[in-house]
Amino acid sequence: MQISIVIPLLNEQESLKELHDWIVQVMQSNHFSYEVIFIDDGSTDTSWETILELSNINKNVKGIRFLKNYGKSQALHAGFKTAEGEVVITMDADLQDNPEEIPELYRMISQERYHVVSGWKKKRYDSVITKNIPSKLFNWAARKTSGVKLHDFNCGLKAFDNKVVKTIEVSGEMHRYIPVLAKNAGFSNISEKVVQHQARKYGSTKFGAERFINGFLDLITIWFVSKFGRRPMHLFGAWGVLMFMVGFGFALYLGIDKLFLNPLGRLITQRPQFYISLTAMIIGTQLFLAGFLGEIMVRSRKNDTRYNISDKINL
Repeated sequence: MQISIVIPLLNEQESLKELHDWIVQVMQSNHFSYEVIFIDDGSTDTSWETILELSNINKNVKGIRFLKNYGKSQALHAGFKTAEGEVVITMDADLQDNPEEIPELYRMISQERYHVVSGWKKKRYDSVITKNIPSKLFNWAARKTSGVKLHDFNCGLKAFDNKVVKTIEVSGEMHRYIPVLAKNAGFSNISEKVVQHQARKYGSTKFGAERFINGFLDLITIWFVSKFGRRPMHLFGAWGVLMFMVGFGFALYLGIDKLFLNPLGRLITQRPQFYISLTAMIIGTQLFLAGFLGEIMVRSRKNDTRYNISDKINL
């Protein structure tokens, strides 16, 4: 199979049939062998019923339904786990991603041998104040922090070599940083392509302003995980030892001063250096223990169930 199209969705029943027909038109005109995997992330409308209807019409349509809303990252993880195509393409279900971009994305992966090609919505039809400006700031911070030179980390239209999606672990809210996860896993041949952005035709966006706050927090998380995820002692242990040595230095100074230099001076507990010393040694000990416990957790962690599937179609 050449292409797997993974589409996470939440309450998008109005756009699903139109999106399906558009994808099928592109696939047939280019003679691609393909599958379309819809992941219903706990929709409360008739999205799942629409996916059932489409699967009866087109056997290339496959579906996964979550028991409740687990988030886009979990939906992508389920789709990646199922995908069989040589090239895996992700897109949103709201018709803002253009299926006409798929052939060129497929060519860049299959012929130019890129591991990841990320879409870049250079011209957007979103609100300038609430989306465009915060998105530019977010993408700038992501480039500086991750070292991955992409203009649009948030674009849902991306293409991957199958080996990439079978290797990386998408969890939490890390769907924005799949190219960074790929780079950290060793897939460094990453590029981007300017793609056409469509104005939303039905419904309203499922993401509010809080996604940018969550995005920056996730950016800090992924920076830490990429740098110290497998060796937390290198961060916490180093800072713990440094803080403890600062505290011990103050304590040593106070002890020498009280015993030999100024034995009749103020009580040690009346001097601010005493509290600096005490606080620094306590913080240093706690940081060291955090690093030690982190090392134990890294070595003993087990995979947890991150989502529950209630139904499947053609799988």
